[in-house]
Amino acid sequence: MSSESWSDRLLGGFRKTSERLVGNLAGFSGTTRLSDAQLDDIEDALILSDLGPRAAARIREKLAGARFEAGIDDRAIREAVAEEIAAILRPVAKPLDVVAFPRPQVILVIGVNGSGKTTTIAKLAHLFQEQDYGVMLAAGDTFRAAAIGQLKVWADRLGVPIATGPEGGDPASIVFDAVKAATDTGIDALIVDTAGRLHNKRELMDELAKIRRVLGRLNPEAPHDVVLVLDATNGQNALQQIEIFKEVAGVSGLIMTKLDGTARGGVLVAAAEQYGLPIHAIGVGEKIDDLRPFDPDLVAKVIAGVFQ
Repeated sequence: MSSESWSDRLLGGFRKTSERLVGNLAGFSGTTRLSDAQLDDIEDALILSDLGPRAAARIREKLAGARFEAGIDDRAIREAVAEEIAAILRPVAKPLDVVAFPRPQVILVIGVNGSGKTTTIAKLAHLFQEQDYGVMLAAGDTFRAAAIGQLKVWADRLGVPIATGPEGGDPASIVFDAVKAATDTGIDALIVDTAGRLHNKRELMDELAKIRRVLGRLNPEAPHDVVLVLDATNGQNALQQIEIFKEVAGVSGLIMTKLDGTARGGVLVAAAEQYGLPIHAIGVGEKIDDLRPFDPDLVAKVIAGVFQ
């Protein structure tokens, strides 16, 4: 995929957030420094765009000390906001690299049902395939037959092996078999689907703990990654999911999905500021190649409406 086409998809994906923010940042003018009233308006605009109160307060503080030598106008404000958003996002932009030795690198993928978790696993597998890694999937969400079936379909489309078991089966047993098979066949990355039943946190926590114990017997370093898939359309509710899954599963990184025309992409900034967890990738569509590594500078410019 060309960078231009990906940029176009980002523009479409963040359009609602960008339009909301740009609209609320219109009409600024002045000399070289922002007044308290202007800073209040900017902070309100950032909060309304789902960047969250913590990120908004941080950006306001930075802008309060800024000097606009060429004078204040809408463009200058948006460029300054874009730079401060990028400063929040850059430290958390970390691709999901396959570095484990011995192989395979075991990646547990977690998230609530409906977040796009299963589809994201397929897209992540495709992303690894583009980097010439051998990939295997494991259908550890045995609670839903549909999840097993959907992952099988994706495995067939991608031409990758998959470990499955019966509906209601023991996920830890499936993961055990998958790690052994991946090790024997020289697989680089094993991506494991897990249940997303947050209505019963204790059951989910026990299930994940059992998976960890089984993995530990095979490879003390596994799982190497615990990736939480978040649905961007949930806005600030996504932050609650981070809080819960950090407690339940020990999240090591995030992937944000469904950044389409109705998404509230500003929550990426809120998540980065509040939790500081790595953001590995974002998805802005339904196609298999719509998951790409997270580019903080490009996203910041798109959100602030200064992308050219």
